[in-house]
Amino acid sequence: MPSPPAESPAPGPAPWIAMYHSVGDCSDDPYRVTVSPGRLERQLRWLVRRGLRGVSVAELLAARDRGEGRDLVGLTFDDGYADFLVNALPVLDRWQCTATLFVLPGRLGGDNAWDPLGPRRPLLTADGIRRAAAGGVEIGSHGLTHVDLTRADDARLKSETAESRAALEELTGAPVGGFCYPYGTVDRRAVAAVREAGYAYACAIDPGELTGRHALPRVHIGQDDTAVRLLLKRRLHRWRRRPVEGLR
Repeated sequence: MPSPPAESPAPGPAPWIAMYHSVGDCSDDPYRVTVSPGRLERQLRWLVRRGLRGVSVAELLAARDRGEGRDLVGLTFDDGYADFLVNALPVLDRWQCTATLFVLPGRLGGDNAWDPLGPRRPLLTADGIRRAAAGGVEIGSHGLTHVDLTRADDARLKSETAESRAALEELTGAPVGGFCYPYGTVDRRAVAAVREAGYAYACAIDPGELTGRHALPRVHIGQDDTAVRLLLKRRLHRWRRRPVEGLR
């Protein structure tokens, strides 16, 4: 008599994934996406003192797949700002944390031209991305050029997902399994394109009913996030986020 089909794992609580951007001067930051190196230091110290450890999303998901990793927090840095190497990586190393850096292979050595307000911030060059990878950072794709995928035509959607992955794998010489939706905007078509491009997971911000392995929610962390705010964000995350299929 044939064995009954194995049941798929029940959905588990969404892992806590922190979303950072630039680490540097916060004095001119209309989008409130920059944290100072000192603030990042205090935030990582807060994690460690509570028995938590910041890791890449790939490491976090692998642990959760094994039924482990409840003491892990995903750390992500969007856009691939050049200040990551100077201001973020040394702080991560001091606290024995890793992270995922989502970069734009179509804007290597450029700047954040997609932001109409605020200062121009330089982005990492190809060599800078390789240096980050050599430092133990997971490299993921943020698309080619930082466009809203929900407004892209089919050709643009493919280039921003599949072609950006191929470009990064050629640049780093390593597989690229993670994607991050620019602006956090996501719809079913974008999710399907990311999955078809071969990514193992993708990060959004607040994907609602689309929450899943290819639309993981994240929590924005900024300069104003002191210990009290971090505690509140962590507690709220536990009941605000939908479970993720296949995670334990």
